Amino acid sequence: MFSSFAAFAQQAAPSLPLLFDARERLARPDLSSLVRLRFLTSVDFPPFNFTDQNGKLSGFNVDLAREICGELEISDKCQIQAMPFTDLKDALAASQGDAVIAGLAVTPELRRQFLFSRPYLMLPARFVRNLAAPLDGKTAAALSNHPVGVVKGTVHEAMLAAFFPALKAQAFDTKDALLAALKERKVDAAFADALQLSFWVSSLASDKCCALFDGPYLSEQFLGEGMTIMLRQKDSVLTSAIDHALAALSRNGRLQEIYLRYFPYGLY
Repeated sequence: MFSSFAAFAQQAAPSLPLLFDARERLARPDLSSLVRLRFLTSVDFPPFNFTDQNGKLSGFNVDLAREICGELEISDKCQIQAMPFTDLKDALAASQGDAVIAGLAVTPELRRQFLFSRPYLMLPARFVRNLAAPLDGKTAAALSNHPVGVVKGTVHEAMLAAFFPALKAQAFDTKDALLAALKERKVDAAFADALQLSFWVSSLASDKCCALFDGPYLSEQFLGEGMTIMLRQKDSVLTSAIDHALAALSRNGRLQEIYLRYFPYGLY
C-alpha cells in the first residue's frame, strides 16, 4: 500500500489519491424532507477552516461543505456556522448543528456517540531532506547513514521507529527546533506531518534549503482514519447522503479541484 502511494506521488503529484473506488456507486438517499443542513466548523485550522482578510469563512472544509450541498441539490437548505473547536462536539450532540466538518480526529469514544462519513482526505507523513546533503538514491533507504530528525513524543517519532528501525533518529523537543536543525544541516532529513512540511518547504522560512523526499506514508494505526464528517447517531440517512456526495465529488474531479486550491504544492 505504501509503495503504491509513493509511486503515485512520483508520477502524478500534486494529485489527490482517490479514496473511493471509481466503480463504486453509493446510493443517494431521498432528502426531500430535509428542512436544512447545518455544517459546524471552526476558524482556527487553516487552510481547512479560517476567516480570510475580509472576515469571510473560508477553507478546504468550507468549500467542500458547499460542494456537498450542491451535489445533493440542497444548496438553498445549506448553512455553515463557525464556533470554537472545543464546542463542536457538544453543539452537535445538542442538535445545534447537523454535521461537524473541522478535522476532528475519530476516536473509539466518539464512534460510540456519533456517526462518521467515509474519509475524504488522508494526511500522510513525509520525509523532508536538506538539498545540500548528498543522498545516494531517491527512497528512504538513502537515509540509512544520515541523521533523521523527528519531534520527541509524537506519533511521527513512533511511526519512524516502526517503519524505519534502521534509520538514525534524532529527537527534538519542538517542531521549530527540528526545522531549524534541518535548515542548518544538523540533521540531513526530518520525518513529520506532510501538511506542515509542504507549507514550510515552499515558505520563505525554509530559504529554499529543503524539499519533500520519498513517501507519502499512511498508517491508520499512527495517523488515524483521515478527515471525515461527524454526524448524530440518528442521522444515518444523512450520513449515507454525504458519503454519496463525497464519492461523486471524488469521481468528477471537484474534490481534486478543492485540494489543489488549498494545497498547490501537494501533500503526496
